[in-house]
Amino acid sequence: MIEPMTLDFRHRLRWACGHFFVSALILITIGALIFFVWYPSPFRALSGGLSLFLLVACVDMVLGPVCTFAVASTKKRIQELRLDVALIAFVQLAALAYGVWTVYQARPVYLAFEVDRFRVVHAVDVDPGLLEKSAPEFQTLPRLGPQLVAVRPFQSAAEKMEVTVAALQGVDVGARSDLWTSYESQEQRIRSAASPVESLLARHPSARSAVEKALASAGLPIAEALYLPVVGRQMFWTAVLSPKDARPLLYLPIDPY
Repeated sequence: MIEPMTLDFRHRLRWACGHFFVSALILITIGALIFFVWYPSPFRALSGGLSLFLLVACVDMVLGPVCTFAVASTKKRIQELRLDVALIAFVQLAALAYGVWTVYQARPVYLAFEVDRFRVVHAVDVDPGLLEKSAPEFQTLPRLGPQLVAVRPFQSAAEKMEVTVAALQGVDVGARSDLWTSYESQEQRIRSAASPVESLLARHPSARSAVEKALASAGLPIAEALYLPVVGRQMFWTAVLSPKDARPLLYLPIDPY
């Protein structure tokens, strides 16, 4: 005969496991949205998308099932237990929605060319006041993944000084939506700012084998390869440019500085 305490434990565990698996299915769906739409590679690393998702997932996957385990007593009627679990699920979904909204607000929206490098621009980096002054095509931030953009040349010494002062105060040049222009229009400037990959490998000889393999898989001879630094949220990477249109072709986890 199964003791009441053992029976109660199994009952609680069954409900908690059911809650866990439902939570897991929801998180898998949300994870696909985050990692394949909002934070595609390499932005999940450059923008901290993985760490943000793991924080949301850990809270959601632990608290919900634990609370269900705590309330799933065999002494409760099934209607009462369903109501308790429904209340827990409601609070859990509300917390999850807030977490996903936070991840969405922190999403990368542009990879911006600024002077001599790329900068990952996040939605929270863009001043709404400046956004209203931007060109019409830039007044709405991308919702389905980051796009390429370029910072136009400064129109005067006064503008350059103003932007420089703002940058010293924490407003990055690449996040200045009033300076954005199409990436294609600045192709020649981008090519001029880029450096040969050979110069990068001269500073990082240990990375030569991996870089040569990556370039070979992309069908790009190392002698033709140019690169620009990429400034992420807390790290620097390297972008290798396509010789056809100067768009990023490969992203390498190498600090070019």
